[in-house]
Amino acid sequence: MYKRQAYLDKLVHSIGNGFIKVVTGIRRSGKSFLLNTLFYDYLKYNVTDDEHIIRFAFDSAEDLERIGENPIELQLKKRQVDPTKFMDYLKTCIKDGERYFLLLDEIQELGAFESVLNSYLRKPEFEIFVTGSNAKFLSKDLITEFAGRSDQIHLLPLSFSEFMENFSGDKYQGFAEYLLYGGLPLVAQERDAEKKRRILSSLFDEVYIRDVVKRNKIRNENDLRDLIDVLSSSVGSLSSAEKITNTFHSEKKSKITRNTVAKFIDYLEDAFLISSASRYDIKGKRYIGTPKKFYFADLGLRNARLNFRQFEETHLMENAIYNELLYRGFNVDVGVVELSQKNESGSVSRKNLEIDFVCNLGSERYYIQSAFSMPDNEKRTQEIRPFKTVRDSFKKIVVTKDFVPAFYDENGILTMNVIDFLMETNSEFELTPTSTI
Repeated sequence: MYKRQAYLDKLVHSIGNGFIKVVTGIRRSGKSFLLNTLFYDYLKYNVTDDEHIIRFAFDSAEDLERIGENPIELQLKKRQVDPTKFMDYLKTCIKDGERYFLLLDEIQELGAFESVLNSYLRKPEFEIFVTGSNAKFLSKDLITEFAGRSDQIHLLPLSFSEFMENFSGDKYQGFAEYLLYGGLPLVAQERDAEKKRRILSSLFDEVYIRDVVKRNKIRNENDLRDLIDVLSSSVGSLSSAEKITNTFHSEKKSKITRNTVAKFIDYLEDAFLISSASRYDIKGKRYIGTPKKFYFADLGLRNARLNFRQFEETHLMENAIYNELLYRGFNVDVGVVELSQKNESGSVSRKNLEIDFVCNLGSERYYIQSAFSMPDNEKRTQEIRPFKTVRDSFKKIVVTKDFVPAFYDENGILTMNVIDFLMETNSEFELTPTSTI
């Protein structure tokens, strides 16, 4: 069992805020377990008694029978659960004027669920927590349904530190497996490598792609699949709809348009399968726009899409760092720093240097470089060069796979091993250096 402590804390802290608490995330990321097991246990042992916690799963035959609904009939007639029956059932659960916690799973199966939730939101005696797994609940636009009245807790697949809670090997073996198979709990719990591969491939084909196609009414599914392959192959590289369209035209002889590619990318982002990091001019303090970098929410899904043939550890490590930053609550951009150099002729040339991640959380900022290996001083100089052009006091960190103790150099730049970085759960990275050089 994974504790999912960071998300449990978010749910606990949301109690009493007057909002509908909506748990979103890709399928199989553990939303139902978080709400109906972990959070339920917390409420029962720390907040209230069992009679004041009402759990209802709208995909459970047992729960549906309580309100006089037949799950087989619902499926055959392709209709949703009757909201009147559910609301009548809730009335029978209310015994006093104390506070009640509603934990509602797969809420999208309830007819007119928006109206039902809003009606209970107006009643102060109810604390409402919901999850959903259809295309709508996998989309960013869900929150617009409850604009100003909802609090989103977005659940990511397991972080590396969460993954290691139940991993039987050491952290180095765990890191290798995490980069290969990712952090979906269903996959992480499986011990057989071939079964892991089958699960991931099946999930991508039969669940995630199907959801995107169905929700957005995509007619040419093959183009979507080809786009996913392109994005999977270019993790951590600068990409744009125009560049990808040109690739389709030249290599696949496809007639797909730039607008269609851009829409497909938006659909994948809305479904939380991928996310993007925009380029940010650090000195000019402005966003540059395209191209962007795209990363996958789960590395195992990305690798499965490529049949585990394209395993570039450099890019996968960068993707893992990016996901960790999201897990810790940061907004993440790609940093761009312009460097001016005077040539021998007296002319001035300008060159853009890149910082992999500019991480913002409130008033705090961190600059992070993902450097797979720095075998010599020349490579290290290359990696820290962008840092030295940024004249501010925010912490600058180089994350490497090299086995090095954490240390600060004479420029105040912290270098640390990627596994130590991923296992250090303090979001401010206040790791005491073991040496200074």
